[in-house]
Amino acid sequence: MQQIRNVFRKAALRAENTISSVSKTGRKQPGALMSTGPQQREGTFYEFRTYHIHPHQNAAFLRLTSEKIHLRTAQSELLGYWTVEYGGLNQVFHIWKYDSYTQRAAVRAALAQDSSWGEQYISKAMPMLSSQDSEVTYLVPWSKIQKPPKEGGVYELVSFQMKPGGPAVWGEAFQGAVGTHAAPGYAHPVGVFHSEFGWLNRVHVLWWYESADHRAAVRYRSHSDPRVVAAVRQSVGYLESQRNKLMFPCPYSPLK
Repeated sequence: MQQIRNVFRKAALRAENTISSVSKTGRKQPGALMSTGPQQREGTFYEFRTYHIHPHQNAAFLRLTSEKIHLRTAQSELLGYWTVEYGGLNQVFHIWKYDSYTQRAAVRAALAQDSSWGEQYISKAMPMLSSQDSEVTYLVPWSKIQKPPKEGGVYELVSFQMKPGGPAVWGEAFQGAVGTHAAPGYAHPVGVFHSEFGWLNRVHVLWWYESADHRAAVRYRSHSDPRVVAAVRQSVGYLESQRNKLMFPCPYSPLK
């Protein structure tokens, strides 16, 4: 799968270097490329998982996961694990990092063969869930994972459904909106992710705040900042919908 993916990426890059458009005068425009924006050049991706828990099983699921999560993290890297406090009920959200699709396939195969994982966790946890969602994402080219300045606090996952066309259409405006919220110290951006599998043209921004009240105060101040207002107005034209969740990190979450 990864080899096939690399072939398509290389083909796309070759096309960008060789294809040009023709203007009304008939002259070739070497700068016009058939691209939807910056290309993902690394194999590393992040799997977003959301589990919906039966309400009466919420406490039991969290307790079981706390006791058995080490069986799962022995196989691959966990970036963070949170409970959703606002914007959803009886949900947990977690992010797993993989270097390639080959690695993920190997991890899934190893877990399937791990009797301890199956007997001690999966057989007990699955009946506690009403549904599961999975989405594969990449960091956008101008973002990197930035841990919060200290432990504690709350995380906000804001998901933006953008208009079709990719970063070439809305990337610059969206980056400006994120930058104005982060640069003045309003909020700490942990990472900005672009969907690859799941809902397409979706961008997620993971923010960190000292507390829910800190977030409320930051929102109030930022809405009166002309730089933020201008950047948001520029990007909102490319937006179809958005939603958010305020989350608390679990004790075993690497991002706390």
